[in-house]
Amino acid sequence: MNRRQNSSVTLMQASQECPTLARLTALSTDSSARLKAIAPLIPATLQPSVKAGPIDGSDWCLILDNNAAAAKIRQLLPSMASLLRTKGWEVNSIRLKVQISSSR
Repeated sequence: MNRRQNSSVTLMQASQECPTLARLTALSTDSSARLKAIAPLIPATLQPSVKAGPIDGSDWCLILDNNAAAAKIRQLLPSMASLLRTKGWEVNSIRLKVQISSSR
């Protein structure tokens, strides 16, 4: 990336010019698309508590706001994984991670 000093670039330009950022952008976009695909399976009251997490090969992670949401989502994991596979994603497992709020 040869740029004059102090010239600004958009995030999209930077991600397209740097292979590492391009890969992270692609993974983030893919993770968001997966969450959108399974959204109909998530009860409406839980949807704000579920966020798309990282993808590691055929493993995907959902980030949850609390343990209660994780308990309910855990019951839905088989149908979520099945739905993603029917839509063309290679998903062997979906991990759940509860994100602890730092405002406690």
